Amino acid sequence: MNINRRSFLKGTAAGLAAIGLPVSKSHASFWESFFQKHYREMTDNEKDEVVKRLEVEYSAKYGKNFDVATTKPIDGALFGYGLDLSRCIGCRRCVYACTAENNQSRDPQIHYISVLRFKQGEKWVNDLEGSDKYYDPETVPEEGHFYMPVQCQQCENPPCVKVCPTQATWKDPDGIIVVDYNWCIGCRYCMAACPYGARKFNWGEPYLPENEINSQTHYLGNRPRLKGCVEKCTFCVQRTRLGKYPACVEICPVGARKFGDLNDPASEIRYCIEKKRVFRLKEDLNTLPKFYYFFAT
Repeated sequence: MNINRRSFLKGTAAGLAAIGLPVSKSHASFWESFFQKHYREMTDNEKDEVVKRLEVEYSAKYGKNFDVATTKPIDGALFGYGLDLSRCIGCRRCVYACTAENNQSRDPQIHYISVLRFKQGEKWVNDLEGSDKYYDPETVPEEGHFYMPVQCQQCENPPCVKVCPTQATWKDPDGIIVVDYNWCIGCRYCMAACPYGARKFNWGEPYLPENEINSQTHYLGNRPRLKGCVEKCTFCVQRTRLGKYPACVEICPVGARKFGDLNDPASEIRYCIEKKRVFRLKEDLNTLPKFYYFFAT
């Protein structure tokens, strides 16, 4: 039998109605969100309707006026990222800026960026699991150590996309791997397929402090997520598609993070790739990351 996601859910809804279960306004909204078309199949009018519904729901839940954008990729742009490991001091300000910008849950705690600590001289490129990401010194950087932040590598050949049974995740024309949270069924196949540990699963209802909520959101980016779905770094799609830097780039106190258009010969990221000795994590897996590491000194 070939039963798609929509057919299954409609059958489930019909079954609930048949046995006389009451349907509240919140239940109606729940089913409406699951019955909506795949994001890529929607017309602009249908996207507007979905966005209006979400803005009302979020405003009622969090007590703030929300703006949910559906900004499309910039024509001709292909975003890439660079990270200067000789500059990173392991302060984790990128982690905290990312958390605030992207409305990540504080409890249970979710971080898109993991900063790994290594001792100088250690074999580390092929042994990321041997690093320490729970270090807590009084000051950083620590003598005899260096740091390596890891997040979604925005692969050109993303294994996470290939395994998703509902096509809830895909690569947009600007190279960003996005997720439609309403279509994610929480199977976590993408998490198992990702060799970088970049995807996070909401085991509980995400908690966002009211005074820290970012109400400027994007449907495919930092809008509030659901319990039971997978999320990840999107290069701050709500910012970068407006010509801004990702939050982690903007906050870095030592300028270790670089970002730009790989198709632009004059961009900073192209300069780094062409002038520095760069490497990409786990290149042998043929994932073709658009995230480049290098040492400037």
